[in-house]
Amino acid sequence: MAAVVAGRVERRGHGPGRPAGIGADGLRGFRAVQRLAYTCAEEVAAQLAPGMTERDATRMQREWLRGHGVRDWFHLPFAWFGDRTAFTGFRVPLQFFPTGRRLEPGMPFILDMAPIHQGFTADIGYSGCLGLNPLHDRLLADLGPHRELILREVRERRPLREIYEDVDRLMARQGYANRHRAYPFGVIAHKVDRVRQRRWSPHVLGFGTQSLKGLASDAVHGHREGWSPLWSPYRFSDHPPRPGLWAVEPHLGFRGTGAKFEELLVVTDSRDPEESAFWLDDDLPHVRRRQEEKAA
Repeated sequence: MAAVVAGRVERRGHGPGRPAGIGADGLRGFRAVQRLAYTCAEEVAAQLAPGMTERDATRMQREWLRGHGVRDWFHLPFAWFGDRTAFTGFRVPLQFFPTGRRLEPGMPFILDMAPIHQGFTADIGYSGCLGLNPLHDRLLADLGPHRELILREVRERRPLREIYEDVDRLMARQGYANRHRAYPFGVIAHKVDRVRQRRWSPHVLGFGTQSLKGLASDAVHGHREGWSPLWSPYRFSDHPPRPGLWAVEPHLGFRGTGAKFEELLVVTDSRDPEESAFWLDDDLPHVRRRQEEKAA
């Protein structure tokens, strides 16, 4: 599958269906930083042990990524353990930040990081569990249909708000709560772009200032043109998918257990349905898991 995506990247660089302003080299850059982030998540997850805290896990992510050349962030790493994976009791943004919650056997966890490397942005979410947890396994399996639904309806050019509502309905049929609604503006996704490299890149409340400026600029331009860089359940998302790269993160919750994935979706202006939208990389941990389940 990775070869297929790589082929799309090549065609996207020369055909009319590429995202505005992003050629083949650009997509390869985004794909590389996304893989870097997922490698970080897998290696940190493999080192987690009982007694470690969310703060330990975020420190490990930061150190790993800095050791691999990351100097800027869309946002600094997050980690959620136990019922915090389902954002239980979350009311204000500060509750998303890492705490002293300690990991225990059988406890689910989520690692979420958004590094910028060589000007390319990734924003990924990795769900895991410290040992066996059949409920968590079920949530991971049930995320697969959401990935398929989102891609199908983006290719149909359904309004983002309608796709959001369809994800909601699928979650309800599966018996889960929508936990991405706990994010600011209830977003299931947001646009990402290239960021100019600087020697020193400050951040505010965990978010890189350059990325925030870019998102704000998109919001201003989008308001004038009738679109938003935030994919939410509100009226400002009542428009077809905008060409570009979107970090998409459906998040399921059930009785204090949460699971999600987050990865980049490429939306183009191509009239070919298969080329009009595609996941940037099909060789990611949750995708391989889904393929193994189907093959079993």
